[in-house]
Amino acid sequence: MPTASKKVINGWAMYDWANSSYSLVITSTIFPIYYTSVAPEHIHFLGHAFSRAAVASYSISLSFLIIAFLNPILSSIADYKGNKKKFMQFFCYVGSLSCVCLVFMDSTHVVLGVLLSILASIGFSGSLVFYNAYLPEIAAEEDQDRVSAKGFALGYVGSVILLILCLAVIMCNDSLHWGLGAWPARLSFAATGLWWAGFAQLTFNVLPPSKPSEQHPEHSILTNGFHELAKVWRQFVHYPTIKRYLTSFFFYNMGVMTVMYMATYFAADELKLPSADLIRCILVIQLVAIGGAYLFSLLSARTGNIFVLGVNIVIWIGICVMAYFTHTAMQFYGVAFTVGLVMGGIQSMSRSTYSKLLPETNDTASYFSFYDVCDKIGTVIGTSTFGLVADSMGGMRNSVLALMAYFIIGFVLLLFVRMRPQPSVAHAPAHH
Repeated sequence: MPTASKKVINGWAMYDWANSSYSLVITSTIFPIYYTSVAPEHIHFLGHAFSRAAVASYSISLSFLIIAFLNPILSSIADYKGNKKKFMQFFCYVGSLSCVCLVFMDSTHVVLGVLLSILASIGFSGSLVFYNAYLPEIAAEEDQDRVSAKGFALGYVGSVILLILCLAVIMCNDSLHWGLGAWPARLSFAATGLWWAGFAQLTFNVLPPSKPSEQHPEHSILTNGFHELAKVWRQFVHYPTIKRYLTSFFFYNMGVMTVMYMATYFAADELKLPSADLIRCILVIQLVAIGGAYLFSLLSARTGNIFVLGVNIVIWIGICVMAYFTHTAMQFYGVAFTVGLVMGGIQSMSRSTYSKLLPETNDTASYFSFYDVCDKIGTVIGTSTFGLVADSMGGMRNSVLALMAYFIIGFVLLLFVRMRPQPSVAHAPAHH
């Protein structure tokens, strides 16, 4: 299959430009800071008083739990139905509209804001399932790495541009005494939703209708994805190295994802860092992460994937210790720089290591769907643990120590993983 025209490729990649604004503005920076500033110490919901840190982590847990359940269903639909674009549009508009509606969140509507943030997360992840599924339809195999990289690059640039614009308005309001209160932050949520839906039109206008699969699912499309996951799990009996690696990944990635999602809440709540300092810090993390990913990929070529992953995890354990004893802004910047160094490295190395361990098979989508579910379920458990410890032990500092335990377990399990050639999938039993 030839690669699609430049117009289609550029249009597809622009969706990364459109939706990455959500990741940076809503997930990582302005929303967590704003939430911490308007939410009371304890939020009453369903007859129980939760700490605001616990509510933040539980909301992330819930959104990922829903996504983990939906992803196999959505992947199955994406494979077997020729309507990827319609589903992609639906989730895009759910997510972007939720971001726009966050403008109504204030100190009297905190629960509404939390529910909208959950919907935005579901919209973001749901649309990505179909966005990713388009790649093999528009790019020949030899061009897929290049096309995929183009999307990532555009996503990084677009999200940083929007964040800088939002940050400029917030800082001008503070330093020039515009007297707009929290409106610059609230309007940044609306700007994110409009940016996401607006630039997505460039994608939707050029993406061709998707092709339905020539294969028919053995089960209902609503359950077929789960049967595919079960099939992959049964095959792991014949590939113990993959099974050991995934178990290690499940634990250490649980810690990584929780740190990524909760770091801003920690700095805002525990350290009381000013919002402008926090956002500048997160921009630095993003820039350092690019260099970190490149550094660890060079290191892996010399020493091997497992060694580099082990080094990464040891540094993450050190980050947890540093965070526990962090009390000043300068100390937090040191922690943040270190997080940036290993954040890009451990994510890119984890995925490429898994890819190298896979047997020769045409079922890579099913294997990576399993990897994705491990990632999402781990995030649910990690963020839930973080919230539970913060809620029961009066603060997030002890939650950091709980995360350290996950990194230690992941490191110990990684010691039993050896990068060996896997037997061909032909030696596995026939699928039923």
